[in-house]
Amino acid sequence: MRKLVVFLLLFSSSLSLFGQEKYRDLSTENWQFHQEGKSEKYKANVPGTVHTDLLHNQLIPDPFLEDNEAKLQWIENENWVYESSFFLTSKELQHQNIQLQFDGLDTYATVFLNDQMILEANNMFRTWNIEVKKQLRKGNNSLKIIFFSAPKKGKELAQQLPYTLPEKERVFVRKAQYQFGWDWGPRFVTAGIWKKIELHFSNKAYIEHCLIQQKEITKEKAELVFKTQIWCDKKGKYLLKIDHQSKEIVVDKGRNTVEFPLTIEKPELWWCNGLGKPHLYHFSIQLTDSKKLLSEKRESIGLRQIEWVQEPDHVGKSFYLKLNGIPVFMKGANYIPPHSFLPEVSTEDYTNLVVQAKNANMNMLRVWGGGVYADDAFYNACDANGILVWQDFMFACAMYPGDTAFVNNVKAEITDNIIRLQNHPSIAIWCGNNENDEGWHNWGWQKQFNYSKEEENQIWNNYKKLFHELIPATLNETLGDHPFFYWPSSPSIGWGRKESLTQGDSHYWGVWWGKEPFEMYTQKVGRFMSEYGFQGMPSLATFKKFTSNLNWANPSIKAHQKHPTGYETIDEYLVRDFKKPITFEGYVYVSQLLQAEGMKTAIEAHRRAMPYCMGSLYWQFNDCWPVTSWSSIDFYGNWKAFHYQAKRSFEKQILSFEEKNDIVDIFGINEDLSTFYGQLKIELIDFFGRVYWQYETASFIHPNANNILNSINLKTLPQLNPNHMFLKVTLDNSGQKKEGIYYFVKPKDLQLQQPDIRFDYLSNHQIKITSNTLVKNLYLEAEGVFFENNYFDVLPNEPIIIQASKEIKDLKWYSLNTVQ
Repeated sequence: MRKLVVFLLLFSSSLSLFGQEKYRDLSTENWQFHQEGKSEKYKANVPGTVHTDLLHNQLIPDPFLEDNEAKLQWIENENWVYESSFFLTSKELQHQNIQLQFDGLDTYATVFLNDQMILEANNMFRTWNIEVKKQLRKGNNSLKIIFFSAPKKGKELAQQLPYTLPEKERVFVRKAQYQFGWDWGPRFVTAGIWKKIELHFSNKAYIEHCLIQQKEITKEKAELVFKTQIWCDKKGKYLLKIDHQSKEIVVDKGRNTVEFPLTIEKPELWWCNGLGKPHLYHFSIQLTDSKKLLSEKRESIGLRQIEWVQEPDHVGKSFYLKLNGIPVFMKGANYIPPHSFLPEVSTEDYTNLVVQAKNANMNMLRVWGGGVYADDAFYNACDANGILVWQDFMFACAMYPGDTAFVNNVKAEITDNIIRLQNHPSIAIWCGNNENDEGWHNWGWQKQFNYSKEEENQIWNNYKKLFHELIPATLNETLGDHPFFYWPSSPSIGWGRKESLTQGDSHYWGVWWGKEPFEMYTQKVGRFMSEYGFQGMPSLATFKKFTSNLNWANPSIKAHQKHPTGYETIDEYLVRDFKKPITFEGYVYVSQLLQAEGMKTAIEAHRRAMPYCMGSLYWQFNDCWPVTSWSSIDFYGNWKAFHYQAKRSFEKQILSFEEKNDIVDIFGINEDLSTFYGQLKIELIDFFGRVYWQYETASFIHPNANNILNSINLKTLPQLNPNHMFLKVTLDNSGQKKEGIYYFVKPKDLQLQQPDIRFDYLSNHQIKITSNTLVKNLYLEAEGVFFENNYFDVLPNEPIIIQASKEIKDLKWYSLNTVQ
């Protein structure tokens, strides 16, 4: 019996080698790199970038430390050469087809295999497949890739136009636009092999990809069609198998598309976070001949129906998403690349970021158009965690060329990425670009660059060619009758125009850029708020990781703030609402409270306006390096006060307040599909816990809606001292309590007292906090510990229990009561 088992294993291995396709990862070979024109060679990492390779070889200082960014700008202007060799066996060479596949070359790259040029790449976002069987040989094979300076290439292309496009050289270069510098990111224009390299071996035929179309979904069944694209060397009969069902097919030489219908009985639907389980179905798609398995792909899908509704109404036109027939308020943020050097980001890092969105009660992330089409791990995590994706194509804040070579390059790029992402249930919308339309109509480029009428027409026609013709046509061509929604530009109308708040999606930047007060967020509410934001400084621990001198005079502090007037803007807003701290440490803390308070105002104004407003995606979710920015999570994963506030403001049920003319309206917001009933209790309390007035009544919040639970006339409240009192509102549904606190004045006017705080450790991971007086925005800090809640208010004589991620040691705390 043992001999038979050994024979079967060897026979199976033989079938695998000469039957089924296989991949061999060349990223693990020994790679070296050098600066073109210099002889010294150094070890390289693949995937990697030239910046990180230089750093790992101790040839440059850490780009993120101090003000090193300015010292490293020379790197982008050089050409870089990457080299390796790999050994091929005679058995490997016996495969009928051998392709060299580059998942990501950044960006202008000439590839030589055994000294023969096989590829000239010019797009960071494309996958390149080259048939190389004829160039390969038994034994050692050499591979050399020359990466040319992207900025220099971009400038050469720019000079070929008789006019200047906004943002100059970066718009000609199909690579991550943020690498050229942004108002939250450094300028590190990378080069290198930023995704893996593989040899693809196959025989007879193989599956290229499979689009799973959802034709009809009911409670009883889901009708699917697997549109499988197969490459075949010659016409023949094969068997296509999907799970336990199979179908005999005849395919011609070349590329074939084969349709395979499949029915799922009693299907489970995929739901976004907060509405239900994001159920996934997993499929194996196999291609066999009469003897053996030739090729296999694995796909996961979620069964869901997405509809974007735009219906005229008395003020404009609605704009909202229906998931499986239910209108859903989108809660989330704008996601940017999580690193300036993307190969440094692991699968675990991508997954963790998405989980942090879920933990903050989000249901959507927008993949912003100035970065990259995100890693597979990101979309897989969104699928698994019920996070819908607003997917931009990679164009941002500029106008782009429209010549044939550029357009054809873009078409190949978006085709590659549509195919890669087509089966993810999380993809909810495809968007052409970020702010290009708004920039053309609102930012004064025509005057700035002194365009002639003919030039204006040419630039705008090129815009329409890309975003109103090429991209939607390519989506149609690639996805066929697989349902999708395309939106040419975000926002659809610039924030300075009235229509921006009555239809489409809105980017509202009157707060921050326009220096308008936070209170304007309650007035400037559109149908779907896809961008708005305010900066907050990262944690003190993050500052300490890039500089040892925590002083405003330190150039490194300024170098890690990329907005030209960022600190001045923060300061202007801070003194409106808070007392300005004296210490750097105190200023960091209060800047975070400022950001959190401003964003709370915006988010809750959007939610109170539903169903008029049906989306709130703030700018921005994360960072690409340690920096003062609009993010709610800093580069090292620390939650700012804003992220904790977003978690609270995005809860399924919340109580929210709006004051007009001495009347405070108490709103209940409920995203559940059933009514939230409870006992409403309203109390007027001073900072030492004395109750001066209270009122109770039965109340409820409508399902998937909001309503005013009660209104308080401030003039009727007894003994009201607005500087030393607050309203506490509780809606108690059989122990499930929703609580809201309303302060009558700005934080700087609160008469806060020195607290007597007790910290009782209920366990190593749990702490009970009690205070004799109101503690405003208590911040807990312990080395390596994540607290489930932070920057929260401790009400007088009301214990609050906080859970920690691990044992709490050397606890430190700050509050607005005590900040210096």
